[in-house]
Amino acid sequence: MFRSFSIFNYRVWFIGALVSNIGAWMQSTAQSWVVLTQLTDNDAGAMGITMALQFGPPLLLVGVTGWVADRFDRRRLLMITQGLLMVLGAALGVLILSGVMTLTLMYGFALALGVIGAFDNPARQAFVTDVVSRENASNAVALNAASFNGARMIGPAVAGVLIVLVGTGWVFLLNAVTFFGMIIALLLIRTKELVPRVRSTGSSRLADGFRYVGKRPDLMVTFAMVFLLGAFGMNFPIFASTMAIEFGQGADGFGLLSSILAIGSLAGALLAARRDQARIRVVVLALLGFAIASVASTLMPGYWSYAATLTLVGFAVVTVMTTANGYVQTTTDPALRGRVLALYMAVIMGGTPVGAPIVGWVAAEFGPRAAILVGATAGLVAFLIGVTWMLASGRVHRHASKRFRLTLDETRPLRVVSPEEYSDAVAGTTPIPLPKREGARADKLRAREAG
Repeated sequence: MFRSFSIFNYRVWFIGALVSNIGAWMQSTAQSWVVLTQLTDNDAGAMGITMALQFGPPLLLVGVTGWVADRFDRRRLLMITQGLLMVLGAALGVLILSGVMTLTLMYGFALALGVIGAFDNPARQAFVTDVVSRENASNAVALNAASFNGARMIGPAVAGVLIVLVGTGWVFLLNAVTFFGMIIALLLIRTKELVPRVRSTGSSRLADGFRYVGKRPDLMVTFAMVFLLGAFGMNFPIFASTMAIEFGQGADGFGLLSSILAIGSLAGALLAARRDQARIRVVVLALLGFAIASVASTLMPGYWSYAATLTLVGFAVVTVMTTANGYVQTTTDPALRGRVLALYMAVIMGGTPVGAPIVGWVAAEFGPRAAILVGATAGLVAFLIGVTWMLASGRVHRHASKRFRLTLDETRPLRVVSPEEYSDAVAGTTPIPLPKREGARADKLRAREAG
Protein backbone atom coordinates (compact mmCIF):
# COMPACT_ATOMS: atom_id res chain seq x y z
CA MET A 1 0.00 0.00 0.00
CA PHE A 2 2.82 2.46 0.85
CA ARG A 3 5.56 1.25 -1.50
CA SER A 4 6.05 4.70 -3.09
CA PHE A 5 7.25 6.02 0.30
CA SER A 6 10.51 4.12 -0.26
CA ILE A 7 11.43 6.93 -2.71
CA PHE A 8 12.89 10.06 -1.07
CA ASN A 9 11.43 12.49 -3.61
CA TYR A 10 7.95 11.07 -3.18
CA ARG A 11 8.13 11.27 0.62
CA VAL A 12 9.06 14.96 0.40
CA TRP A 13 6.36 15.62 -2.20
CA PHE A 14 3.71 13.82 -0.14
CA ILE A 15 4.43 15.81 3.03
CA GLY A 16 4.45 19.13 1.18
CA ALA A 17 1.22 18.28 -0.63
CA LEU A 18 -0.46 17.24 2.63
CA VAL A 19 0.34 20.57 4.31
CA SER A 20 -0.76 22.56 1.27
CA ASN A 21 -3.94 20.51 0.82
CA ILE A 22 -5.00 21.13 4.42
CA GLY A 23 -4.79 24.86 3.73
CA ALA A 24 -6.62 24.51 0.43
CA TRP A 25 -9.55 22.72 2.10
CA MET A 26 -9.64 25.38 4.82
CA GLN A 27 -9.88 28.08 2.16
CA SER A 28 -12.51 26.19 0.17
CA THR A 29 -14.70 25.84 3.28
CA ALA A 30 -14.26 29.50 4.23
CA GLN A 31 -14.95 30.68 0.68
CA SER A 32 -18.22 28.74 0.47
CA TRP A 33 -19.34 30.02 3.87
CA VAL A 34 -18.48 33.64 3.03
CA VAL A 35 -20.51 33.53 -0.17
CA LEU A 36 -23.44 31.74 1.44
CA THR A 37 -23.75 33.69 4.69
CA GLN A 38 -21.76 36.96 4.51
CA LEU A 39 -22.05 38.11 0.91
CA THR A 40 -25.57 36.70 0.27
CA ASP A 41 -28.58 35.58 2.27
CA ASN A 42 -28.10 31.79 1.96
CA ASP A 43 -28.08 31.99 -1.86
CA ALA A 44 -26.98 28.58 -3.19
CA GLY A 45 -27.18 29.98 -6.73
CA ALA A 46 -24.37 32.46 -5.94
CA MET A 47 -22.28 29.54 -4.69
CA GLY A 48 -22.91 27.77 -7.99
CA ILE A 49 -21.72 30.82 -9.95
CA THR A 50 -18.60 31.09 -7.78
CA MET A 51 -17.76 27.45 -8.41
CA ALA A 52 -18.45 27.85 -12.14
CA LEU A 53 -16.03 30.78 -12.38
CA GLN A 54 -13.34 28.93 -10.43
CA PHE A 55 -13.59 25.63 -12.29
CA GLY A 56 -14.37 26.98 -15.77
CA PRO A 57 -10.82 28.06 -16.85
CA PRO A 58 -9.43 24.48 -16.95
CA LEU A 59 -11.98 23.72 -19.67
CA LEU A 60 -11.37 26.91 -21.65
CA LEU A 61 -7.55 26.76 -21.42
CA VAL A 62 -7.12 22.99 -21.73
CA GLY A 63 -5.03 23.06 -24.93
CA VAL A 64 -2.57 25.63 -23.60
CA THR A 65 -2.24 24.27 -20.05
CA GLY A 66 -1.62 20.71 -21.22
CA TRP A 67 1.03 21.82 -23.69
CA VAL A 68 2.74 23.91 -20.99
CA ALA A 69 2.79 20.90 -18.62
CA ASP A 70 4.49 18.80 -21.32
CA ARG A 71 6.81 21.49 -22.67
CA PHE A 72 8.30 23.14 -19.53
CA ASP A 73 9.97 22.01 -16.31
CA ARG A 74 7.02 20.96 -14.13
CA ARG A 75 8.86 21.54 -10.87
CA ARG A 76 9.59 25.18 -11.70
CA LEU A 77 6.10 25.65 -13.13
CA LEU A 78 4.60 24.41 -9.86
CA MET A 79 6.74 26.79 -7.83
CA ILE A 80 5.32 29.69 -9.87
CA THR A 81 1.68 28.58 -9.64
CA GLN A 82 1.90 27.77 -5.93
CA GLY A 83 3.45 31.19 -5.25
CA LEU A 84 0.65 32.96 -7.15
CA LEU A 85 -2.03 30.98 -5.33
CA MET A 86 -0.40 31.95 -2.03
CA VAL A 87 -0.60 35.65 -2.96
CA LEU A 88 -4.28 35.36 -3.91
CA GLY A 89 -5.11 33.59 -0.63
CA ALA A 90 -3.39 36.32 1.37
CA ALA A 91 -5.20 39.04 -0.59
CA LEU A 92 -8.57 37.41 0.05
CA GLY A 93 -7.86 37.31 3.78
CA VAL A 94 -6.82 40.97 3.92
CA LEU A 95 -9.90 42.14 1.99
CA ILE A 96 -12.28 40.15 4.19
CA LEU A 97 -10.64 41.33 7.42
CA SER A 98 -10.78 44.94 6.22
CA GLY A 99 -14.51 44.58 5.46
CA VAL A 100 -14.33 45.60 1.78
CA MET A 101 -15.04 42.20 0.20
CA THR A 102 -18.08 42.12 -2.11
CA LEU A 103 -19.73 39.36 -4.11
CA THR A 104 -18.38 40.85 -7.35
CA LEU A 105 -14.84 40.88 -5.94
CA MET A 106 -15.24 37.27 -4.83
CA TYR A 107 -16.32 36.33 -8.34
CA GLY A 108 -13.15 37.99 -9.66
CA PHE A 109 -10.93 36.13 -7.21
CA ALA A 110 -12.68 32.85 -8.05
CA LEU A 111 -11.88 33.41 -11.74
CA ALA A 112 -8.23 34.26 -10.96
CA LEU A 113 -7.89 31.14 -8.79
CA GLY A 114 -9.36 29.12 -11.64
CA VAL A 115 -6.92 30.46 -14.24
CA ILE A 116 -3.87 29.70 -12.08
CA GLY A 117 -5.32 26.34 -11.08
CA ALA A 118 -5.78 25.49 -14.76
CA PHE A 119 -1.97 25.52 -15.14
CA ASP A 120 -1.27 24.06 -11.69
CA ASN A 121 -3.48 20.96 -11.82
CA PRO A 122 -2.18 19.12 -14.93
CA ALA A 123 1.42 19.93 -13.99
CA ARG A 124 0.85 18.64 -10.44
CA GLN A 125 -0.87 15.46 -11.66
CA ALA A 126 1.80 14.72 -14.28
CA PHE A 127 4.66 15.55 -11.88
CA VAL A 128 3.79 12.46 -9.83
CA THR A 129 5.08 10.27 -12.66
CA ASP A 130 8.27 12.35 -12.76
CA VAL A 131 8.87 11.45 -9.12
CA VAL A 132 8.18 7.68 -9.27
CA SER A 133 8.77 4.96 -11.84
CA ARG A 134 5.98 3.67 -14.05
CA GLU A 135 5.41 0.50 -12.01
CA ASN A 136 4.71 2.67 -8.94
CA ALA A 137 2.63 5.30 -10.75
CA SER A 138 -0.78 3.85 -9.88
CA ASN A 139 0.23 3.49 -6.22
CA ALA A 140 1.61 7.04 -6.12
CA VAL A 141 -1.59 8.46 -7.64
CA ALA A 142 -3.68 6.63 -5.04
CA LEU A 143 -1.47 7.85 -2.18
CA ASN A 144 -1.79 11.37 -3.58
CA ALA A 145 -5.55 10.95 -3.30
CA ALA A 146 -5.05 9.72 0.27
CA SER A 147 -3.08 12.90 1.04
CA PHE A 148 -5.81 15.02 -0.55
CA ASN A 149 -8.57 13.34 1.42
CA GLY A 150 -6.56 13.12 4.63
CA ALA A 151 -6.29 16.90 4.36
CA ARG A 152 -10.00 16.99 3.67
CA MET A 153 -10.62 15.35 7.05
CA ILE A 154 -8.60 18.03 8.83
CA GLY A 155 -9.01 21.24 6.82
CA PRO A 156 -12.79 21.80 6.79
CA ALA A 157 -13.21 20.92 10.48
CA VAL A 158 -10.38 23.28 11.47
CA ALA A 159 -11.81 25.98 9.19
CA GLY A 160 -15.28 25.62 10.72
CA VAL A 161 -13.93 26.07 14.24
CA LEU A 162 -11.71 29.01 13.23
CA ILE A 163 -14.61 30.74 11.47
CA VAL A 164 -16.63 30.56 14.69
CA LEU A 165 -13.70 31.68 16.88
CA VAL A 166 -11.85 34.33 14.84
CA GLY A 167 -13.70 34.81 11.52
CA THR A 168 -13.21 33.79 7.89
CA GLY A 169 -10.43 36.26 7.03
CA TRP A 170 -7.85 34.53 9.22
CA VAL A 171 -8.62 31.21 7.55
CA PHE A 172 -7.52 32.63 4.17
CA LEU A 173 -4.33 34.04 5.70
CA LEU A 174 -3.50 30.71 7.33
CA ASN A 175 -4.02 28.98 3.99
CA ALA A 176 -1.48 31.36 2.42
CA VAL A 177 1.10 30.21 4.99
CA THR A 178 0.53 26.51 4.18
CA PHE A 179 1.70 27.05 0.59
CA PHE A 180 5.23 27.21 1.99
CA GLY A 181 4.90 23.46 2.64
CA MET A 182 4.64 22.71 -1.08
CA ILE A 183 7.24 25.30 -2.12
CA ILE A 184 9.80 23.97 0.39
CA ALA A 185 9.10 20.40 -0.76
CA LEU A 186 9.72 21.38 -4.39
CA LEU A 187 13.03 22.99 -3.36
CA LEU A 188 14.11 19.85 -1.44
CA ILE A 189 13.37 17.41 -4.28
CA ARG A 190 16.51 15.84 -5.73
CA THR A 191 16.27 16.74 -9.41
CA LYS A 192 18.87 14.16 -10.45
CA GLU A 193 16.61 11.38 -9.16
CA LEU A 194 13.55 12.46 -11.16
CA VAL A 195 12.42 10.07 -13.91
CA PRO A 196 13.66 11.32 -17.33
CA ARG A 197 10.80 12.82 -19.30
CA VAL A 198 9.84 12.25 -22.93
CA ARG A 199 9.54 15.85 -24.09
CA SER A 200 7.44 17.18 -26.95
CA THR A 201 8.22 20.44 -28.73
CA GLY A 202 6.41 22.67 -31.19
CA SER A 203 3.16 24.59 -30.86
CA SER A 204 1.67 22.58 -33.74
CA ARG A 205 1.33 19.65 -31.37
CA LEU A 206 -1.31 21.26 -29.18
CA ALA A 207 -4.05 19.12 -30.70
CA ASP A 208 -2.16 15.83 -30.27
CA GLY A 209 -3.80 15.22 -26.90
CA PHE A 210 -7.27 15.57 -28.42
CA ARG A 211 -6.40 13.24 -31.31
CA TYR A 212 -4.87 10.66 -28.97
CA VAL A 213 -7.93 10.55 -26.72
CA GLY A 214 -10.21 10.45 -29.78
CA LYS A 215 -8.53 7.23 -30.90
CA ARG A 216 -8.94 5.60 -27.46
CA PRO A 217 -12.61 4.63 -26.87
CA ASP A 218 -11.77 3.49 -23.34
CA LEU A 219 -10.48 6.97 -22.49
CA MET A 220 -13.50 8.61 -24.13
CA VAL A 221 -15.83 6.54 -21.96
CA THR A 222 -13.76 7.23 -18.84
CA PHE A 223 -13.88 10.97 -19.55
CA ALA A 224 -17.65 10.85 -20.10
CA MET A 225 -18.22 9.07 -16.79
CA VAL A 226 -16.05 11.42 -14.72
CA PHE A 227 -17.60 14.44 -16.47
CA LEU A 228 -21.09 13.49 -15.33
CA LEU A 229 -19.90 12.79 -11.80
CA GLY A 230 -17.83 15.98 -11.63
CA ALA A 231 -20.53 18.21 -13.12
CA PHE A 232 -23.53 17.09 -11.07
CA GLY A 233 -22.43 14.68 -8.34
CA MET A 234 -19.42 16.38 -6.77
CA ASN A 235 -20.91 19.74 -5.80
CA PHE A 236 -20.32 18.97 -2.13
CA PRO A 237 -19.91 22.59 -0.98
CA ILE A 238 -23.49 23.20 -2.15
CA PHE A 239 -24.85 19.91 -0.77
CA ALA A 240 -23.12 20.08 2.62
CA SER A 241 -23.67 23.78 3.32
CA THR A 242 -27.36 23.77 2.44
CA MET A 243 -27.99 20.53 4.34
CA ALA A 244 -26.15 21.96 7.36
CA ILE A 245 -28.44 24.98 7.31
CA GLU A 246 -31.51 22.72 6.94
CA PHE A 247 -30.41 20.86 10.07
CA GLY A 248 -29.86 24.15 11.94
CA GLN A 249 -26.05 23.91 12.00
CA GLY A 250 -23.48 26.70 11.69
CA ALA A 251 -20.04 26.93 10.07
CA ASP A 252 -18.62 24.29 12.43
CA GLY A 253 -21.39 21.85 11.47
CA PHE A 254 -20.72 22.51 7.78
CA GLY A 255 -16.99 21.91 8.22
CA LEU A 256 -17.61 18.71 10.15
CA LEU A 257 -19.75 17.32 7.30
CA SER A 258 -16.89 17.90 4.87
CA SER A 259 -14.47 16.14 7.22
CA ILE A 260 -16.82 13.17 7.69
CA LEU A 261 -17.11 12.89 3.91
CA ALA A 262 -13.32 12.69 3.82
CA ILE A 263 -13.27 9.65 6.14
CA GLY A 264 -14.83 7.53 3.43
CA SER A 265 -12.72 9.27 0.79
CA LEU A 266 -9.50 8.40 2.61
CA ALA A 267 -10.58 4.76 2.93
CA GLY A 268 -11.29 4.65 -0.81
CA ALA A 269 -7.90 6.15 -1.65
CA LEU A 270 -5.98 3.72 0.58
CA LEU A 271 -7.86 0.75 -0.87
CA ALA A 272 -6.98 1.99 -4.37
CA ALA A 273 -3.32 2.15 -3.31
CA ARG A 274 -3.41 -1.59 -2.54
CA ARG A 275 -4.40 -2.51 -6.10
CA ASP A 276 -1.59 -3.40 -8.48
CA GLN A 277 -3.43 -1.95 -11.48
CA ALA A 278 -6.14 0.66 -12.08
CA ARG A 279 -9.08 -1.09 -13.75
CA ILE A 280 -12.02 0.52 -15.53
CA ARG A 281 -14.48 -2.03 -14.09
CA VAL A 282 -13.79 -0.59 -10.63
CA VAL A 283 -14.76 2.86 -11.92
CA VAL A 284 -18.07 1.56 -13.25
CA LEU A 285 -19.03 -0.34 -10.10
CA ALA A 286 -18.09 2.59 -7.85
CA LEU A 287 -20.41 4.84 -9.86
CA LEU A 288 -23.31 2.55 -9.02
CA GLY A 289 -22.28 2.68 -5.36
CA PHE A 290 -22.21 6.49 -5.49
CA ALA A 291 -25.75 6.65 -6.90
CA ILE A 292 -27.11 4.31 -4.23
CA ALA A 293 -25.32 6.08 -1.36
CA SER A 294 -26.48 9.52 -2.58
CA VAL A 295 -30.12 8.42 -2.72
CA ALA A 296 -29.78 6.97 0.78
CA SER A 297 -28.42 10.31 2.06
CA THR A 298 -31.56 12.14 0.90
CA LEU A 299 -33.69 9.86 3.08
CA MET A 300 -31.84 10.62 6.31
CA PRO A 301 -33.98 12.54 8.86
CA GLY A 302 -31.22 14.01 11.04
CA TYR A 303 -27.78 15.60 10.92
CA TRP A 304 -25.81 12.60 12.22
CA SER A 305 -27.61 10.00 10.13
CA TYR A 306 -26.98 12.17 7.04
CA ALA A 307 -23.32 12.52 8.06
CA ALA A 308 -22.99 8.73 8.33
CA THR A 309 -24.11 8.23 4.73
CA LEU A 310 -21.50 10.75 3.56
CA THR A 311 -18.73 8.27 4.40
CA LEU A 312 -20.19 5.91 1.78
CA VAL A 313 -20.55 8.75 -0.73
CA GLY A 314 -16.95 9.81 -0.16
CA PHE A 315 -15.68 6.24 -0.51
CA ALA A 316 -17.44 5.80 -3.85
CA VAL A 317 -16.39 9.17 -5.29
CA VAL A 318 -12.70 8.76 -4.48
CA THR A 319 -12.70 5.18 -5.77
CA VAL A 320 -14.03 6.50 -9.08
CA MET A 321 -11.67 9.44 -9.36
CA THR A 322 -8.51 7.77 -8.07
CA THR A 323 -8.96 4.69 -10.24
CA ALA A 324 -9.81 6.75 -13.32
CA ASN A 325 -6.78 8.99 -12.74
CA GLY A 326 -4.48 5.99 -12.33
CA TYR A 327 -5.96 4.34 -15.42
CA VAL A 328 -5.40 7.45 -17.55
CA GLN A 329 -1.83 7.95 -16.31
CA THR A 330 -0.64 4.36 -16.67
CA THR A 331 -2.17 3.68 -20.11
CA THR A 332 -1.23 6.98 -21.79
CA ASP A 333 1.78 7.68 -24.01
CA PRO A 334 4.35 9.44 -21.75
CA ALA A 335 5.06 12.11 -24.39
CA LEU A 336 1.40 13.14 -24.31
CA ARG A 337 0.67 12.59 -20.63
CA GLY A 338 0.56 16.28 -19.69
CA ARG A 339 -1.93 17.11 -22.43
CA VAL A 340 -4.10 14.07 -21.75
CA LEU A 341 -4.13 14.88 -18.02
CA ALA A 342 -5.01 18.48 -18.83
CA LEU A 343 -7.99 17.13 -20.77
CA TYR A 344 -8.85 14.85 -17.87
CA MET A 345 -8.72 17.70 -15.34
CA ALA A 346 -10.69 19.94 -17.70
CA VAL A 347 -13.39 17.29 -17.96
CA ILE A 348 -13.64 16.99 -14.16
CA MET A 349 -13.30 20.63 -13.22
CA GLY A 350 -14.78 22.03 -16.41
CA GLY A 351 -17.97 20.13 -15.72
CA THR A 352 -18.55 22.29 -12.66
CA PRO A 353 -19.51 25.43 -14.66
CA VAL A 354 -22.18 23.29 -16.30
CA GLY A 355 -23.49 21.47 -13.26
CA ALA A 356 -22.90 23.79 -10.29
CA PRO A 357 -25.29 26.58 -11.37
CA ILE A 358 -27.97 23.98 -12.14
CA VAL A 359 -27.46 22.17 -8.85
CA GLY A 360 -27.36 25.48 -6.98
CA TRP A 361 -30.62 26.60 -8.60
CA VAL A 362 -32.30 23.27 -7.76
CA ALA A 363 -31.13 23.56 -4.13
CA ALA A 364 -32.43 27.12 -3.89
CA GLU A 365 -35.80 26.35 -5.49
CA PHE A 366 -36.58 22.79 -4.37
CA GLY A 367 -34.23 22.17 -1.45
CA PRO A 368 -30.86 20.42 -1.01
CA ARG A 369 -32.30 16.90 -1.13
CA ALA A 370 -33.58 17.48 -4.67
CA ALA A 371 -30.14 18.77 -5.67
CA ILE A 372 -28.48 15.62 -4.27
CA LEU A 373 -30.90 13.50 -6.31
CA VAL A 374 -29.74 15.32 -9.45
CA GLY A 375 -26.19 14.19 -8.64
CA ALA A 376 -27.34 10.63 -7.93
CA THR A 377 -29.10 10.51 -11.32
CA ALA A 378 -25.92 11.67 -13.05
CA GLY A 379 -23.97 8.90 -11.30
CA LEU A 380 -26.48 6.31 -12.45
CA VAL A 381 -26.30 7.56 -16.05
CA ALA A 382 -22.51 7.38 -15.91
CA PHE A 383 -22.73 3.80 -14.63
CA LEU A 384 -25.02 2.86 -17.53
CA ILE A 385 -22.62 4.43 -20.03
CA GLY A 386 -19.76 2.33 -18.64
CA VAL A 387 -21.77 -0.91 -18.66
CA THR A 388 -23.04 -0.27 -22.19
CA TRP A 389 -19.54 0.34 -23.48
CA MET A 390 -18.12 -2.78 -21.81
CA LEU A 391 -20.83 -4.91 -23.40
CA ALA A 392 -20.73 -3.24 -26.84
CA SER A 393 -16.92 -3.28 -27.07
CA GLY A 394 -16.77 -7.06 -26.81
CA ARG A 395 -14.59 -6.97 -23.70
CA VAL A 396 -17.02 -8.95 -21.54
CA HIS A 397 -16.90 -12.73 -21.97
CA ARG A 398 -18.14 -15.84 -20.25
CA HIS A 399 -15.60 -17.53 -18.02
CA ALA A 400 -13.96 -20.55 -19.63
CA SER A 401 -14.91 -22.97 -16.83
CA LYS A 402 -17.43 -21.25 -14.50
CA ARG A 403 -20.96 -20.88 -15.85
CA PHE A 404 -22.12 -17.82 -13.92
CA ARG A 405 -18.86 -15.86 -14.00
CA LEU A 406 -17.85 -13.19 -16.51
CA THR A 407 -14.39 -11.91 -17.45
CA LEU A 408 -13.42 -8.46 -18.75
CA ASP A 409 -10.45 -7.59 -20.95
CA GLU A 410 -8.63 -4.60 -19.45
CA THR A 411 -6.20 -2.20 -21.14
CA ARG A 412 -2.85 -3.00 -19.59
CA PRO A 413 -0.42 -0.28 -18.43
CA LEU A 414 2.14 0.87 -20.98
CA ARG A 415 5.65 -0.36 -20.36
CA VAL A 416 8.49 2.18 -20.27
CA VAL A 417 11.35 1.09 -22.53
CA SER A 418 14.86 1.72 -21.24
CA PRO A 419 17.39 3.62 -23.43
CA GLU A 420 19.43 0.42 -23.83
CA GLU A 421 16.40 -1.55 -25.08
CA TYR A 422 15.54 1.27 -27.48
CA SER A 423 19.09 1.38 -28.89
CA ASP A 424 19.15 -2.40 -29.36
CA ALA A 425 15.75 -2.31 -31.08
CA VAL A 426 16.89 0.43 -33.49
CA ALA A 427 20.05 -1.56 -34.25
CA GLY A 428 17.92 -4.61 -34.95
CA THR A 429 19.66 -6.82 -32.40
CA THR A 430 16.88 -7.16 -29.80
CA PRO A 431 13.15 -6.50 -30.23
CA ILE A 432 11.37 -4.33 -27.68
CA PRO A 433 9.43 -6.66 -25.35
CA LEU A 434 5.69 -6.13 -25.60
CA PRO A 435 3.16 -6.59 -22.77
CA LYS A 436 1.48 -9.96 -22.71
CA ARG A 437 -2.01 -9.98 -24.16
CA GLU A 438 -4.71 -11.58 -22.07
CA GLY A 439 -8.37 -12.46 -22.54
CA ALA A 440 -10.60 -13.69 -25.34
CA ARG A 441 -10.02 -10.56 -27.39
CA ALA A 442 -6.26 -11.18 -27.27
CA ASP A 443 -6.80 -14.79 -28.42
CA LYS A 444 -8.63 -13.48 -31.51
CA LEU A 445 -5.75 -11.10 -32.28
CA ARG A 446 -3.18 -13.88 -31.96
CA ALA A 447 -5.24 -16.08 -34.25
CA ARG A 448 -5.45 -13.29 -36.82
CA GLU A 449 -1.69 -12.69 -36.68
CA ALA A 450 -1.11 -16.42 -37.17
CA GLY A 451 -3.13 -16.29 -40.39
